[in-house]
Amino acid sequence: MLSISTFLQLLKESFRDLLPIILVIMFFQLAIIQSVPPNWLSTSIGLGIVGVGLAVFLLGLEVGIFPVGEGLASEFSHKGSTFWILIFGFMIGFGTTIAEPALIVIADKAASISAGRIDATVLRTVVAFSVGFAIVLGVWRIIKGHPIHYYIIAGYILVVSATAFAPQEIVGLAYDLGGVTTSTVTVPLVAALGIGLASTIKGRNPVLDGFGLIAFASLTPMIFVQFYGIVVYQFIDASATVVPAVIKEIETVNLDFSAMTILKGLLGVITDVLPILAIILFFQYIILKKPIENLKNVMIGFGLVILGLDAFIVGLEMGLFSVGETMAFELTRYDNNLIIYSFGFFIGFSTTMAEPALTAIARKAKEVSDGKINDFVLRLFVALGVAIGIALGAYRIVTGGEIVYYIISGYIFVIILTFLAPKYIIPIAYDSGGVTTSTVTVPLVAALGLGLATNIDGRDPLIDGFGLIAFASLFPMLTVMLYGIITEKMGVKGEREKEEIHMEELRHALEDVQNMELSTIRVDGADALHHSPHMSFSAVHVIVPKDKQEEAIIAARDAGARGVTIMSAHGMGLEHMENFYDRLHAGATDANLMFITQTKNVDKIIREIITKLDITGNGRGLTFAYPVSHIKGLRLKLTDL
Repeated sequence: MLSISTFLQLLKESFRDLLPIILVIMFFQLAIIQSVPPNWLSTSIGLGIVGVGLAVFLLGLEVGIFPVGEGLASEFSHKGSTFWILIFGFMIGFGTTIAEPALIVIADKAASISAGRIDATVLRTVVAFSVGFAIVLGVWRIIKGHPIHYYIIAGYILVVSATAFAPQEIVGLAYDLGGVTTSTVTVPLVAALGIGLASTIKGRNPVLDGFGLIAFASLTPMIFVQFYGIVVYQFIDASATVVPAVIKEIETVNLDFSAMTILKGLLGVITDVLPILAIILFFQYIILKKPIENLKNVMIGFGLVILGLDAFIVGLEMGLFSVGETMAFELTRYDNNLIIYSFGFFIGFSTTMAEPALTAIARKAKEVSDGKINDFVLRLFVALGVAIGIALGAYRIVTGGEIVYYIISGYIFVIILTFLAPKYIIPIAYDSGGVTTSTVTVPLVAALGLGLATNIDGRDPLIDGFGLIAFASLFPMLTVMLYGIITEKMGVKGEREKEEIHMEELRHALEDVQNMELSTIRVDGADALHHSPHMSFSAVHVIVPKDKQEEAIIAARDAGARGVTIMSAHGMGLEHMENFYDRLHAGATDANLMFITQTKNVDKIIREIITKLDITGNGRGLTFAYPVSHIKGLRLKLTDL
């Protein structure tokens, strides 16, 4: 909904999510590096711009991209045209990936350090085609209703098989490109397409079937790029060796934020988003021949996405990239490797918590799971997975281990947890691996990996420098499935599930209330009614002078009575009938106390009262009891039952 209150709420959440990044940067900058960044003012301003940009971006998603994506999916499924759904999926996957900024950065880095074998444009085309193919495959799975884990496990087998034949120079890059293909704009639209299809097709569940497209888009590039590497390293000769320029880029951070630069950045974001808008308009008006509902809101939403994403990127460059890249370089100069692992862990956690694509997916997961999945807790588990992955990936670079052994071991654990985790969490876990490495994470993680591989003796930037993003994509799948197992053990229920359980209990309670053979008791501290055919009740009456009623009530309470009904009374002997009317209007002199209690308590209550008030001796009063039935509405404590 487009409103000021919604924006303010999103703004509050954005700055809350940025706080961990600020704390991590400040700690390592001041406590470890022990220097104040020279551009601290621009860093502070940049962080403010990031917060505002993220809030604007998320508002645009909710207003524009999610509704139109789900609407298209619904229209296609109603139209029953599988062919056009698949074509739409391919074009969305290819069109959004080919212009992905993170992919451009990684492809250029790979081309610059591959001795001329890898062509950046060809590499981007291969990746974009693989993502388009992945969306087609994922949409086909939703239409057919196949379980996602069959596809994912088969994909892992293909990845490992390709790794056995691929040159070692391409393996880490291929694994990384599986993580950078799912961009900040692509993820929400692809998720909306999957959830929209699963919500519309009869027999499909939005949670079980709607998620998974992002997982496919992360998996297929690993396979396609490895085959591309086999061809490249088999048939293309190396040119003159190119010396990596990583150190110089990290050391000399020169930011230019002139009006022309900002305008170029905005045009770049428009260029990234425009193909998506063009594809949507083409399919909406040419194929479906239907106007977009709430076109004004949709266009406003896309405009907000463009402005928010541009502000977000500008803020990152001002506030994080310059500091983050410098720190990544500085930390490689320390002999203490634990500092490197710690930085990788904390920067992975903090950047993931601020990732816009993850925030969007977590919100959608909470919505379609009816609150069973907590969006904030889900993001915590994903961020924990990324943190562990980056720390372990940094350890691999430092120690010189081969990435394939780590990745295969991770896949084995993913497959094991797939059969242990609840079904509803599995597609979300698979998708979590793809949404963690996007606008915020990729540049920082890539800078750390290449910086380590460049400055550690015996490491090759091309072979060892890539792979951190792959680790950051793998481990969230493990932690999210563990989250699902934990919530299942705790018995967490969705809002609709809770309501159904409550309604079922209420239905049984109402049915039993009509059963006159049962006693119906409300138990304090419990929502349900208690019905028992085995429990007998009695009424105990105590008639005493008014000045003795409190003493009688205390005595009954001490004997186990839980409630009393106090009635005014006036007793007289019938031999005084000649003064009946005078006595009747003289006013109540006694109290009639009625206690409804379990029959087993009657003797104790009466014994306590006659003892305390001496009713059978010199005291005044009367007590008696009789069995009662058809008890409805009595309140007792659980211990009484």
